[in-house]
Amino acid sequence: MEMERDFVTFTDDDGNEFELDVIDYFDFEGDEYAVLMDLSALPEECECEDEDCECMPEQDVYIMKVVINGEMEEFVPADEDKMDQLAAIVEERLSEGCCCDDECDDDCDCGCHDHE
Repeated sequence: MEMERDFVTFTDDDGNEFELDVIDYFDFEGDEYAVLMDLSALPEECECEDEDCECMPEQDVYIMKVVINGEMEEFVPADEDKMDQLAAIVEERLSEGCCCDDECDDDCDCGCHDHE
């Protein structure tokens, strides 16, 4: 089943457009933040059960502050002085996550149920 992507288009310093997928939202100190990654670079299928798997390349994770401007959401860089705290929150949230997007069950091999 193909999942609908929630992505944001950015433009780099050279004018090139690129897309990042929004993989999570969370609140911190009264502000909303988004966690973004380039999921299009991940392989379609991977048979590895190890997080150090060679078919799962290391991904950059971006933390952006979500600012509402009228009816539009804008993604702006998070404050540098909060980045250590934000990174710790994101790391914890990602380590708790399930690769099955809440569709897994006890027969799933994702490992989510191993620590219940």
